[in-house]
Amino acid sequence: MNRLAGKRVLITGASAGIGEACANAFAESGADLLLSARRVERVEELAARLSGDHGVQVHTARLDVTDSTAVTAYVEEITNANLVPDILINNAGKAVGLDLLHEGSLDDWEDMIDTNIKGLLYVSRAVIPHMVTRNSGHVINIGSIAGRWVYPKGAVYNATKFAVWALNEGMNIDLVGTKIRVSSVD
Repeated sequence: MNRLAGKRVLITGASAGIGEACANAFAESGADLLLSARRVERVEELAARLSGDHGVQVHTARLDVTDSTAVTAYVEEITNANLVPDILINNAGKAVGLDLLHEGSLDDWEDMIDTNIKGLLYVSRAVIPHMVTRNSGHVINIGSIAGRWVYPKGAVYNATKFAVWALNEGMNIDLVGTKIRVSSVD
């Protein structure tokens, strides 16, 4: 029996890379998808292909996870359409700049912190209450081994991915007593 068939999966940052790969894998397993990214034209192309190839329902949205107001509005929209996800893949993330810490770009730092940490928080804060109400769900946070093993010129990215690890552990603790699982893929 396929446990994913008919489940609904929300994937942030679904326009390329790991997000696109997750969309492909879940669609192949028969899951319906909510694909979001800043580059909506790319997720629309992906949605058309996955829907055609696998017969799954795919909804797309332009979403910048760093915009808390937009995240809240998007989750309200999917909730009103009875599309609350069974699985949330917090994938949207960035690695920008490759500088020594004392020479780093503040704009690059803000971009990574806003996307990798705050974006994950905004989406989780908006979606998890619906999972708690339903008492089911699975949150999968895309981290990185870089959050455990730092490398030269990557201190801020490393720190953001360490934060993802810590948030993952904290979510697990905060959801004790519910049937919601929290996992991390590094």
